[in-house]
Amino acid sequence: MNNPIQFAFGLWLLIVFQGYANSNFHEANPNLIVQELINEIKGINQKYAKIIEIKQQQLIHTQVALRESTLIENKVDLLILKEQLQEEIAGLQQQNANDISKVRYLKGLQIIKILYEKVLSLDHHFASVRTFNEISKIANPNQYPEYSKLKEVLVAKREKKTAFDLTALLGTNTIASVVQTFTNMISSTLSKEEKENELAKVDCILDFTLRMQNDLNTIYFETAFLQTSNDKIKQDIEMLFKDYTKPIGYTSSLENCRINDDWETLTQKMEEYIAKMKQTTGSSQFKMQVNMDFPIDRLLQFIAQYNNFIDQGGKFYEKFSIILNSYENQKQCESKLPLEYKKLKADIAVAIDKFNVAYKPVEINGTKMKEILYGLNEFD
Repeated sequence: MNNPIQFAFGLWLLIVFQGYANSNFHEANPNLIVQELINEIKGINQKYAKIIEIKQQQLIHTQVALRESTLIENKVDLLILKEQLQEEIAGLQQQNANDISKVRYLKGLQIIKILYEKVLSLDHHFASVRTFNEISKIANPNQYPEYSKLKEVLVAKREKKTAFDLTALLGTNTIASVVQTFTNMISSTLSKEEKENELAKVDCILDFTLRMQNDLNTIYFETAFLQTSNDKIKQDIEMLFKDYTKPIGYTSSLENCRINDDWETLTQKMEEYIAKMKQTTGSSQFKMQVNMDFPIDRLLQFIAQYNNFIDQGGKFYEKFSIILNSYENQKQCESKLPLEYKKLKADIAVAIDKFNVAYKPVEINGTKMKEILYGLNEFD
């Protein structure tokens, strides 16, 4: 590309596309939304503080002039001006509160949207995690071809008079099956050398399953608990959205809003609600203001619930990783361990990374919470 204009245009396109990529990252990060919210609240407060300060200075000068004036006509004019300035200050304060309510409401919706996507992603993660489909294969020796082949050999070589068969139910039980296998081996017609050779083929399988069965079952049941907890989180955020949007007259569910990409309609409903609120006065306006502010408190409560779940989930998976790496004969039996075991370890490692990065908690400490709830910045 020899033309400098073409080169500059190509560079501009690259910057634009990079901007889109960054915006996608931005949309997936609720912490950036929280920081934006705090910055916008601060900007709104500073904007109105300057205007209100000017009006308050004018009010002070008017009050001084009113005290010093001796002419009735001047006093009347100053009283009118004083009342006008007080009304303007009150109006500016209300506009300040309205603008903060609007930005908090919209940013709150963005956070709900992002967290819902994360909850759905977690739902997909738990639905596809290998532990539910493959834990029984890993923990039960009856699922291993080598062990099944040994049992067939022993059946063929067993002593007919002393041999016995397990019921269908006990045949799937690990302990009962292993006890029967050793009993049949002892009473079989195999030579000592043959018995040792056959046992060597399954020693790692039996050692691994007998040592790790309880631990692997722990991973199974605790993963099931995490999935149930995530279902509860999903129900709670859907209920939060319903309560959040009810005051402005939006009736679609969060799921439908997401599927139909109806966020623009939701924003329009909010704009209409604020316009109506500006036209009201007194207790009616205060009630409408509270109806917009109260959901923010509910959102912060949900964020705390979400954060606790993510912290808990991350710790569970770190525990699973320790369990899977605790098998003491892992090096000795590495070539004979099932592929499902290695895949499960890899899945757990990926899950830990997701809980630390993709699903990480929303960073809202005491100071940030104060700024979001009340529009206050303790450093101002």
